[in-house]
Amino acid sequence: MSLTALRVFRAVVEQGTFTAAAASLGYTQSAVSRQIASIERAAGAELLERRRDGVRLTAAGRVVLRRATTVVDEIDATARELSGLPGQAGTVRLGWFPSAGAVLVPRTLAALRRTDPDLHVVGREGSTPALVRALRAGSLDLALLASAPPFRPPDAESPPLVLQTLTERALCLAVPATHPLARGDYIDVADLRGQRWIAGSSSGEDKLMGVWPGLDERPEIAHTARDWLAKLHLVAAGCGLTTVPAVLASAAPPGVRILPVRGGPQEQRRLLLARLPHPPSTPSVRVAAALRATALAADTPLADTPPA
Repeated sequence: MSLTALRVFRAVVEQGTFTAAAASLGYTQSAVSRQIASIERAAGAELLERRRDGVRLTAAGRVVLRRATTVVDEIDATARELSGLPGQAGTVRLGWFPSAGAVLVPRTLAALRRTDPDLHVVGREGSTPALVRALRAGSLDLALLASAPPFRPPDAESPPLVLQTLTERALCLAVPATHPLARGDYIDVADLRGQRWIAGSSSGEDKLMGVWPGLDERPEIAHTARDWLAKLHLVAAGCGLTTVPAVLASAAPPGVRILPVRGGPQEQRRLLLARLPHPPSTPSVRVAAALRATALAADTPLADTPPA
């Protein structure tokens, strides 16, 4: 098996499709297909189950992925050492979903620079499904994932990921500071009828911001945006309302109030820290502890929320 084929195989597993893997590697789709065919010939077994919604590892594929990850990571660690960069022993690859990158991740990295200046954290943002695939492919050590009801494991692969809940908070609402709903310390769910909304994308991934769940009417979508900061600035401009996780309260731009919603069922959101079930490295343990400490410090009620 060539090193190129191993890298291509891991990219296909991480990206979920041949097309996405080709785009991430700068290859043609036919080149990716040839590399996968060559590694399956060498393995003497089918490694990927081709499905309409993407690829899924077979039992043989999981074995090859585990070994491929070890080989590729060792080669990459050697390259870093030869170029004078921090070695793998002090490097942690961390992934996060977008709103976690607004507050939790920067605060954690700032704390680590003070307490563990020798630790090198390499990070990237992605949707929760993409981060899970990256964990499975071995290209991330830790990942911050979003979870909404009904709470289920983020994937059905085996072995299951090790998951730790960092926070569980009710969903909140971002409203323009000049909006009538912004005059109080909370919003009654009955007052959400007839409002204009700034919704998330229709991709089905990480819908942490958008229309309040469970409304008994067809919502009026004024704008659609994927980026959480774009949504909040649209709110500040008076273009509509949008849902947000409570952790974004401290990151809201001027002209926006983040308020709890009263009445009706409360929509909970969980922040999960995920990793593969093998024993974590010492640097990963240190990063995980820092993330937990930062999440705990940030997990306080909104300052303007009255007692329940």
